Amino acid sequence: MRVNRILLSSALVVVALVIQVSVLARLHLPGAVPDLLLLTVLGLALVYGHVGGALVGFGAGLLADLAPPADHAAGRYALVLCVIGYLAGLAKPENGRLKSATGPMVVVVAAAIGTTLLYAGVGALVGDTAARHVGLGSLLFTAALYDLLLAPFVVPGIMALARRAENDPLAETGSAANSANISSGWLSSGTGLKIGGQRGGLGSLKSKARTRTARVGRIKGVKRL
Repeated sequence: MRVNRILLSSALVVVALVIQVSVLARLHLPGAVPDLLLLTVLGLALVYGHVGGALVGFGAGLLADLAPPADHAAGRYALVLCVIGYLAGLAKPENGRLKSATGPMVVVVAAAIGTTLLYAGVGALVGDTAARHVGLGSLLFTAALYDLLLAPFVVPGIMALARRAENDPLAETGSAANSANISSGWLSSGTGLKIGGQRGGLGSLKSKARTRTARVGRIKGVKRL
């Protein structure tokens, strides 16, 4: 990974983990806890791809395993987030922009459910049966619900920061416009992009018409001579 990726990923992961432990974990919501660390990994994986997503997921999970008040074996959450980061990176947009909210929403829900199932499965292998007493069904539902509600406020911003750190040409030409496109693609299914494309098409048609008019004027002038 590049130096700017490592620095940005480390900073975002540390901030997400601090908020996760000090704020979200103390809300005492029914069922699962909103996983801000998972959403951070997903946002970075959608920009860095499957390899970067796996590395970021492993580092974030290992930090969560070692941070207090961790009550499970070290490496358990690192394995889970490594797999989730790799799979989420496979859904990286080809052109770097989110055209609709459907794809990211599916990724968030699948990641929330997959993280809970993998964490419970790895716990069962090492003898941790806490998920059985809490209720796996309620954990799956609340984890997907909380993460889906929190995702629009986290994932687009993280993706915008990651693109700016990557020195993406799209981000350099207009980082504010790109952030608006990402948010609108997440929240409103990308209608603004279509309107922009239509305006660009009308502009190109007008320029073509002006060029043709100029050519006709030149031809007429030659005939007059």
